[in-house]
Order: sequence, then C-alpha cells, then structure tokens
Amino acid sequence: MSIDYNKYETVIGLEIHVQLNTLSKTYCSDSTKYGAAPNTHISPVSLGHPGTLPVANSKVIEYAVRLGIALNCTIRERNEYARKNYFYADLPKGYQITQDKTPICDGGFVNVTDKNGDPKKIELTRIHMEEDAGKSIHDIDPFDSLIDLNRAGVPLLEIVSEPVLRSGEEAYSFISEVRKLVRYLDICDGNMEEGSMRCDANISVRLKGDTELRNRVEVKNMNSMRNVQKAIELESKRQIGVYENGGEVDQETRNYNAAKNETSILRSKEDAHDYRYFPEPDLSPILIQQDYIKKIKSTLPALPEELFSKYTKEFGLSDYDARNLTETKAIALYYDEISNHTKEYKMAANIVMGPLKSHLNDKAIEIGEFNLSASRISEMIQLIKDGKIANSKANKELFPLMVKSPDVTVQKLAEENHLIQESDSDALLEFVQQAIAKFPDKAEAYKNGKKNLLGLFMGEVMKLSRGKADPKVTNQMIREELEK
Repeated sequence: MSIDYNKYETVIGLEIHVQLNTLSKTYCSDSTKYGAAPNTHISPVSLGHPGTLPVANSKVIEYAVRLGIALNCTIRERNEYARKNYFYADLPKGYQITQDKTPICDGGFVNVTDKNGDPKKIELTRIHMEEDAGKSIHDIDPFDSLIDLNRAGVPLLEIVSEPVLRSGEEAYSFISEVRKLVRYLDICDGNMEEGSMRCDANISVRLKGDTELRNRVEVKNMNSMRNVQKAIELESKRQIGVYENGGEVDQETRNYNAAKNETSILRSKEDAHDYRYFPEPDLSPILIQQDYIKKIKSTLPALPEELFSKYTKEFGLSDYDARNLTETKAIALYYDEISNHTKEYKMAANIVMGPLKSHLNDKAIEIGEFNLSASRISEMIQLIKDGKIANSKANKELFPLMVKSPDVTVQKLAEENHLIQESDSDALLEFVQQAIAKFPDKAEAYKNGKKNLLGLFMGEVMKLSRGKADPKVTNQMIREELEK
C-alpha cells in the first residue's frame, strides 16, 4: 500500500542534557574529569551511602543562570530541589536529585532556521538542574553489563523545548545553536560523541490541520546531531505507517541504533507520577537575587546572535560569512581582533575563512594554538590594499611565510622574498614594450578588434617581471600602448 506521508506533520519536542564543565560534581567534591579509569572518581556521597549529605555546587547555579540569560529565560528566585525516584543499575542512590516544580529557568527561546531556510523562534518550556547517572557498558563482557560510576553525580542542565519543532532539519538546527551557545558561554564543550551533550526526542505525528497532540514516543541514545535528525525522520515514518495501517502508536521509550538506522522499544513511557517526586530533604532551597543575576549578566561574552548582527549590519558581511565566522567562539574572537586593526572587514573575513582555516585544518590544530597575531594579518591586508602584493600571492605565498616567521614584519617578509609588486611606471613600461615587440602580429590583430589578445600580453609582462607587475597598472599600460 502506498502511503501519503505529506498529509501528516511531525510534532517534536527536544530534551537536551548539557553536562557542565565544573571541576567537581553537583553535590560533592568528586572530580568530573573525563577519561579516568572506571570507578575512580567516586565517594560515599556520589555512591549514595547511608548517612551522607549532599552540598550544592555554587558553580552549577552560576552556569544555569548564565545559560538562562543567554536563552532569554526568566530566572526563578526560589529554587527547590526534588528527588526523582527510579531504579537503574547505574544510579546508586535509587533516586536522582533534580528539580520538579521549581526549575531555575522558565520560558525562553532559541532562534533557528527552519527546513525552508526561514527564521523560526523555538520556545523553551524550562531549564532545570540535576545530576547524571553512571554508565552501563554492554560491549566489553559477552555475558555481563559493567558499571562505571565516575559519571554519577556529574552536573547537568536539562533544556526542554516546547513541541514546536516540525522536522529533523529544524531539530538539527536547534541542537546546533544550543551547542554553539554553551561553547560561547564556556559551560560545556558540547561534544556529543563523549556524552557532554545528549539529546532525547519526543516525537508524534498528526494529520495536517489537527491541533490535538497524539501519543508521543521518546527516542534515546543519539550521539550526534545528524543521528537525531535521522532518528526523527525514521520514527516519524514508522508512526505514520502504524496509523495508515489502522493501528495506534503506544506511548513508549525507544532506542536508536545508528548502525542499523532503526529504533527498538526499550520500555513503556513513564509519566511524572511514576517517578514519585517529592522535595529533597537534605538540600535547602536556593535564593537567587536580582543583584546576582545582574553580576552574572555583566560577565557574559558577546554571543553568536550579537556578533552575527554586528558583522552583517556594521561590517557589511553576507549572512553566509557572518554565520561561518561565528560558528566557533575562538574564530570569532580572532576575527574581532583583526577588525580592531583594519576596516577592510570583507578582506579580513576572506583570510580567516580561507588560508587561516586551511592552515588549521592541515595542521589539525585549534585557533588557540595558532602563533600569528591578528595585527600581522592586518599588515598583510594593508599590503594588498596598497597594491604592493596581489591577493592570490598574499594568500598562497606570503601567508605561509608569515606563519613560519610570526615575529618578522610582513613588509620585510614580502621584500626579502621578492613578493612586492612592481608598480614603477618606467620599469613596467619597458616590460610592456618588450611584450608588444615580441608579438607584432598579435598587436596588429588587437588593434583590428581582437581585444581578447590582451591576456597574451599580460602573461608576457608577468613572465618578464617574474610575477611582480601590478596587474591593474599593467593592464592599463598595455591598453594605452596598443591603442597608440
């Protein structure tokens, strides 16, 4: 039976778990460093031993406020903790300390691009603080699951969106913007492959025009933005197939297998009452005052949207260039530093996105390891602007020399390596006359209308000048000599 998928729309809400890069865990002093030997970053508190008491990590609260401000949320004044009760082998206490009815951040939004390339505002429901569980490992021992509790108690912020996303592409864009933002804020490295950012997708489908929400399916175990997109598209088609065949979609949790590109049922979906939430008796409520929020706000860096607006409106860059430059905070900061030394914003953008990024990729290094100062880039831009060196020659020949000798002035490097263009009119005129004298028949043909022969004479002059002739000046001089 042929299925008309276009008569349905997908309704998606995302839950993004952001693992904070604090030095210690949420409620104790255990280290959070990634990659340690299994079960070495643990203590009686994180293992939930009887008689132990948690202590709130102030850095977690600070990071939550930073994220809430950046995402346009309302920051709650009185924050209470709650226990979420459920049993997993990698949850030692048998409950998770989280927030239930008093999330630290309410509302807010993220601006994304929808599947048609148009801007769209994705509203948020809440952001709340909680602790992570440990990790179950199923692929080392063929008979038993192994447990690593290093991650138990690591701080998380859970970002919950409203069910306003309508496609895998929108979900991809949403996660991408959140990842970019947490990296700008320096609260998380955003590496989904290492579990620093994890995403669960709540997916349902309905006929276009309907307003009622149908049963949703939560899909877990997606370790990349592309996998989130693929899982949403896959689950959407599965649910449509169920309805088209007269069935009903059960509310459940499914696992996504990236290797097979399929989902499989894990368990029936729990509702809030299944977790038996109740106030955490061992942690006092946290009061967040306006002065504290203002203090945090004053420390925030320039964020991607602000920089995008600056680059497009003040600097006159295209949306593509601005988006490319703001993709990572370090690149944006480096470009900003160059723009403090020169007003040639487009030329600076081309250098950053061209030879500079190529160099970083070739050497497999980050911009923080790049040894060339922004002022040296501005010196190169000035040489190009003054017509002392061609843009292509600067990028291909001068830039590598600058990287090798970062402390030498760009003018000196260009002179020592004979890269300065010849713009002396007397010297150029001699080259032009030699080129014309070499091809008298071609010169005559040019005068008779074959203007495309100009390139022949340009090439000859470049050969005679060893590539030093200023192309703009040379072009004009050849025209004048040929048309005498």
